[in-house]
Amino acid sequence: KDGIVILLKGKVVMKQHLEFNSLDLDSGWHVPPGYPEGIEQKILAGDLDEANKIGNRTRLLRFAPGIYTTEPFVHEYWEEVYLLEGDLIVGNDQNGEGGTLFHKNTYACRPPGAYHGPFKSNTGCLLLEIHYYN
Repeated sequence: KDGIVILLKGKVVMKQHLEFNSLDLDSGWHVPPGYPEGIEQKILAGDLDEANKIGNRTRLLRFAPGIYTTEPFVHEYWEEVYLLEGDLIVGNDQNGEGGTLFHKNTYACRPPGAYHGPFKSNTGCLLLEIHYYN
C-alpha cells in the first residue's frame, strides 16, 4: 500500500508510493558530494546505494547562473536527465569555456560507465534526474 518493495542482492529496496504533491522548491536542497557550491539537489523519491550498487533515486538538480564543474562524471548506474528550465552546457573545459549549449525540453539517457560533462549553466537551470541500477 505505501510502496513497492524489491529484494535485490538480499537487501530490501523500497520506493515510496507518492501521489501528486506540491513541491516546496524553497527548502530541502543540499550540495551533492563531489559537486561545487551552487549546484544543489532535492531528492524526490528513492534511495540509491552506490556502495552496494542497488536502488534508485529521483531528484531535482539545479545550477545557479555561471556555475560549472571541471571534470567529467562517470558512475555505475543508469541516468536519465530532463532539462526542465534554463540552459545547460555540456563539455566545457576546466575554466568553464566551450561545450555544447542545450535548452529546456532536452533529454539524455546514459548507461553505466558513460563519461559525461563537465557541465555549466549560464542562466541557471533545473534538471529532473532518475538514477537506477539494472
